[in-house]
Amino acid sequence: MEIVLDVYKRPFDPRYPVVCMDESPKQLIAETRTPIPASPGHPTMNDYEYRRCGICNIFIASEPLAGKRMVEVTERRTKQDWAYFLEKIEDQYETAEKITLVMDNLNTHVPGSLYETFQPDKAKAILDKFEFVYTPKHGSWLNMAEIELNVLNGQCLKRRIDDIEVVSKEVLAWQKYRNNKNAKVNWQFTTEDARIKLSRLYPTLED
Repeated sequence: MEIVLDVYKRPFDPRYPVVCMDESPKQLIAETRTPIPASPGHPTMNDYEYRRCGICNIFIASEPLAGKRMVEVTERRTKQDWAYFLEKIEDQYETAEKITLVMDNLNTHVPGSLYETFQPDKAKAILDKFEFVYTPKHGSWLNMAEIELNVLNGQCLKRRIDDIEVVSKEVLAWQKYRNNKNAKVNWQFTTEDARIKLSRLYPTLED
């Protein structure tokens, strides 16, 4: 936890950007009956019945100090999907010397995923561009990309959508909107706060 919090204290430097990455499933749901449109004093009314149309995956990478984010919608969340998303992050920061990537410690978020996707020379080149920083177990709240995912769900995806192409289109429009606003995350929680508010998580040492 303290390693992540120390990373968040770094000043903005385009040569060494701090990027937070997260992913989340999105259930594709179709209406079984036509919703009743909204009218003055009444919101849109949806029938409680619905039809499941599968699941897609949403990757998000955000640079909190720069107010930038990038979103990708995929059919799955395999090691290869993650590796290709990392390649896209690298392309976005081609002039950076090193990208610090904060992410959850999932079994797909490992260097081996790059080698299972690309030829060894390319996998190594991508890997060398990144510094991986993992959030601790049960500590996904430390990942600022989770904040962006919550905003995305609240502003864009909190409704029934049955087509992955529609999800991709909506997410792209949201990404453009948020980037144009230069929306940033003002992170306030520090190591000093953690040692007070989360003191129960620290080992107790006897003098």
